[in-house]
Amino acid sequence: MSKKVKEDTIVALATPPGVGAISVIRLSGPESFNYVDNIFSGKTKLEAADSHTIHYGKIVSDIEVIDDVLVSVFRAPNSYTGEDSVEISTHGSPLIVQQIISMLLKKTEVRSAKPGEFTMRAFLNNKIDLTQAEAVADVISSRTVTSLRGARNQLDGLLSSKVEELRAKLVNISSFVELELDFAEEEIELIKKKELIEKINNIVEIINNLLSSYSFGRIIRDGVNLVIVGEPNVGKSSILNYLLKESRAIVSSTPGTTRDTIREEISIDGVLFKIHDTAGFRIGDHEIEIEGIERSRTAIKNADLILFIGDVEQGFSLAVEKEIEALNPDALKIKVLNKIDLEGKKDYKQSIQISVKTGAGMMEFINSLKMSVLSENAYSERDAIVNNLRHYNCLERTRTSLSDVIQAVDKNMSGEFIAADLRSAEMALGEIIGIVTPDDILNNIFSNFCIGK
Repeated sequence: MSKKVKEDTIVALATPPGVGAISVIRLSGPESFNYVDNIFSGKTKLEAADSHTIHYGKIVSDIEVIDDVLVSVFRAPNSYTGEDSVEISTHGSPLIVQQIISMLLKKTEVRSAKPGEFTMRAFLNNKIDLTQAEAVADVISSRTVTSLRGARNQLDGLLSSKVEELRAKLVNISSFVELELDFAEEEIELIKKKELIEKINNIVEIINNLLSSYSFGRIIRDGVNLVIVGEPNVGKSSILNYLLKESRAIVSSTPGTTRDTIREEISIDGVLFKIHDTAGFRIGDHEIEIEGIERSRTAIKNADLILFIGDVEQGFSLAVEKEIEALNPDALKIKVLNKIDLEGKKDYKQSIQISVKTGAGMMEFINSLKMSVLSENAYSERDAIVNNLRHYNCLERTRTSLSDVIQAVDKNMSGEFIAADLRSAEMALGEIIGIVTPDDILNNIFSNFCIGK
């Protein structure tokens, strides 16, 4: 896909809608200065203003002053979008914002921006690549320090530079293969087969490392789906309330108190946990309870981490354990034995032992939640990691094409086949950073942004 740079001028509110101290209206495009000059009264015309300067003045209609504003000027190419841009800082009244944007739409040929269109223009004008553009959305939606740091590193180009490095290596290999094809009749060998396979294997090793980082990347970006499972009255809701430090779920000695799945979120040392407290597993005697148990099964199927709760009186239900394993064999699982404050407790060595009532073992339990997720990952949010399914799929396609290259070499196939597979691998890597990306993929990516970004 060739990048088609937009030539019209767009406008949108860049701050959240609603009442606030200030609101910022953003314009980008070749007529930004001219259009704002139509409604702005200040000491300096924006058309004559220097880049990266701020100007005080008033927004005026034909009959009255709308608001006192500060107008920031950014000249191409030194702006977020790479185009001439203006940001109007007004008082944070939705009425003022609506009046200013309406005046611009009425008096000029500016049009309303689509979701993500400012960032798309930054991409089209080579201010950022596609992984960095996607990181903008991740930065905005970050809910923990860890997810913000990971998004920030991607925005700074940590993954992009790694992909660029791999792609440069492939281009170098391809140049030898393509050149050999040009001199096929002379039977000139510019790169030996052993050396070619070694270079490809080195690239595949790096790709394997990136692919294996995906589970960690998804965790720091989206959080962990944690499901609390067990028989009735083992303390599932008490554990939820303890983690949240509030009485979110009703706790009762009556079996079947929790009829529906309760969903809440907490952050533990920068890792977001999306907690699902489920209905206790038993033979329900009411249609509502039966439906609650079915929803528990659905939650288990989608879980990343399952807390299997038992207590010193009932132990751990073998039937529930088998059902958990059948529903989601791949999820991480932690056994937690509750109510250890009671006398006559049994010894369950393969479990974390706690008492929600007295707090015994709870700090160890909370720490185990984070460690169970991160201990199997030799990555940190400071590494080049994959946190996006689109990137993962592109890397998978790259690896597949490179495997085809190795097979073609081993089978002494014609250089045309090797060259074609190398080109496929290069294109798959190029899709990650946006060198070669279909328009429908671009539209899908940027349509998920908020308007004004």
